Amino acid sequence: MRSLFWRILASFWLAIALVAGLSILLGHMLNQDAWILSRHPGLNTLAADWTQTYESQGEDAAQDILQQRKRQYHIDVQVLNESGDPVVRGTFPRRAAAFEARQNNDDRRLPWRRLTDEFTSEKTGDTYLFIYRIPHPELDAWHRESLLWPLSALGIALVVLTLFSLLVTFSITRPLNRLRGAVHDLGQTTYQQNSLAKLANRRDEFGVLANDFNRMGARLQSLIGSQRQLLRDVSHELRSPLARLRIALALAERASPEEREKLWPRLTRECDRLEALISEILVLARVDADNASAEAVDLNALLGTLQKDAQLGSPEQTVRLEAEPQLNLTGWPTMIERAVDNLLRNAQRFNPVGSRSNCKPRDKASGSWSACATMARGCRPSI
Repeated sequence: MRSLFWRILASFWLAIALVAGLSILLGHMLNQDAWILSRHPGLNTLAADWTQTYESQGEDAAQDILQQRKRQYHIDVQVLNESGDPVVRGTFPRRAAAFEARQNNDDRRLPWRRLTDEFTSEKTGDTYLFIYRIPHPELDAWHRESLLWPLSALGIALVVLTLFSLLVTFSITRPLNRLRGAVHDLGQTTYQQNSLAKLANRRDEFGVLANDFNRMGARLQSLIGSQRQLLRDVSHELRSPLARLRIALALAERASPEEREKLWPRLTRECDRLEALISEILVLARVDADNASAEAVDLNALLGTLQKDAQLGSPEQTVRLEAEPQLNLTGWPTMIERAVDNLLRNAQRFNPVGSRSNCKPRDKASGSWSACATMARGCRPSI
């Protein structure tokens, strides 16, 4: 997995490393004497050239090298031996030396910068002390020229960091914008799972998040669809017990007292069914989440009860239900009873008296049902 965490961490470490490296480089350039001695064109080879000339050609030639460097770079040079005595006359005036002594060698109060460097001859083994005095204008001008390539390197580094930062920023903000759009669509019930298909193919945290969001969106859409279907079906399901109650009440009004006593249990049971239906609406979410406990259902006994109820609702039609002997299902008895009852009511509603409609189990293992009728509209399945 190409983790987004490592990309962000690498970006910060790269930025810190570049800034720290350039800071150290600039600090050495501006503040360290060694940097000036090794980089300034008037000083970097002066000690070696002077020592070779002095040992091979004498004092006059060595003095000429110092005079030439003073004319070209405005740098005064003194050369002392191991005893501290001047080896050659040098280019530093006595008047300037006296002024420097009065200022206690404080560079902040002097118009030049004083640098020292020791050099040991490979030929004789003698050690010489070189004292350089560079005017501040000359040193500042060299600093400006010498800063060109570090500043160029700094500019290139900033460009690289900017491009890399933009890449990391876009790799974070673009998936977030897609997720934001998906959240908006989900809130407007117009969410499509293919809108995050490309994002879900990523192998980082955003890909995992997109896959989880797709599953959440599918689940929420399923729940929303279930709730809408529930609202459509509630009125349909409530009509059956209410219709049977009206029929039983109408029969009770015309029946004799003895027959009326037989109808009271039927009325009570229809009221109980109506109450149970309303209660089951409240636990539908629990059933939909597969958290409700299923139980064994004796299908033959359930069909016998439904046959009597259907016959009571339509006395002029003949209702016959058949099933395999000892056919048992595992599920929710009330839900199965309501589904089969829906099939029977549809068959009675859409088939005239004297016609025939078959409603039979299609799959014993799953307990699913199919229905057909002789008429074009047919008997609509409920499960």
